[in-house]
Amino acid sequence: MSQLSLQRAPILQGNSEQKRPIPYRNLAVGALMNVFQDHVLIELVTTLGQPMEVLKTHLAANRQDTLKDAVQKTWSRGRFVAFYQGLIPWAWLEASTKGAILIVASSEVEYHARTKLNASPTVCGVLGGISGGIAQSYLTMGMTTCMKTVEVTRTKIGAQGAKVPGTMKTFFSILREKGIRGVNRGVNAVALRQVTGWSSRIGISRFAEESIRSMTGKGKNEKLQFGEKILASTIGGALSCWNQPFEVLRVEMQSMKNDPTRPANPTIASTFKHILAVSGVKGLFRGVVPRIGVAAWATICMVGFGDTVKEVVASK
Repeated sequence: MSQLSLQRAPILQGNSEQKRPIPYRNLAVGALMNVFQDHVLIELVTTLGQPMEVLKTHLAANRQDTLKDAVQKTWSRGRFVAFYQGLIPWAWLEASTKGAILIVASSEVEYHARTKLNASPTVCGVLGGISGGIAQSYLTMGMTTCMKTVEVTRTKIGAQGAKVPGTMKTFFSILREKGIRGVNRGVNAVALRQVTGWSSRIGISRFAEESIRSMTGKGKNEKLQFGEKILASTIGGALSCWNQPFEVLRVEMQSMKNDPTRPANPTIASTFKHILAVSGVKGLFRGVVPRIGVAAWATICMVGFGDTVKEVVASK
């Protein structure tokens, strides 16, 4: 068999598994699916990714507000456009990089856990999510999440009529004053969120897939229908939001909201104590409702749609 044939051989289950198809195709798959998740057809408002991102960030930073307050205050900051604060360039940069990183890292770990450790689909999903979350956080998301949060929480009112600094001017100002650490503030909290989030999203989705197979009488290697994949991904995304406290920690550490009670040099521990002291336990779950929407949509795109696209690409 030629080298090309080996590279293009399909992935088989069990001991008959042959050479892995070129995994770097998954970079393109991941980037495509994540850009679709966040930004495709924004002009027609057919995706709610960025508006829900803005609302959950507002609620995490302003924990006394209700969801209705968040919608009203966001609207008052700039009407429709305000729901897309941080979209350009930070959300676009994040979307086009984190998806590729997640798909490549998680797919490779799932593959090796399945073939070399003979792990269950659920365990493979958890391990894949952990590796993908770590890779995302430290390679791209520290800076992009920080700057998205800055855009949502910084004041947009110029002093004495002065022009409000633009997003890039704000970025370079933080970079000059605080260096690389300044634009990556809260990256450890981001890592906690991503690791627990994606391990839960993928792991629970795989568990849901196995449950659907069991209920419908499908075999272990039998493909699920498209709608069944989407249902499993929706369940995985929604239930992964148990880790909302890590999201609130992340937003609080990256926020530019004027709060003299916040620790001057926030750590995860000091920020956690501050949130509990100011907002109580409920404060750790502020913004969870719009985040369920974000997480479900992200999981549908990256797991449900992603699996389908990877199968198509691998068959070519």
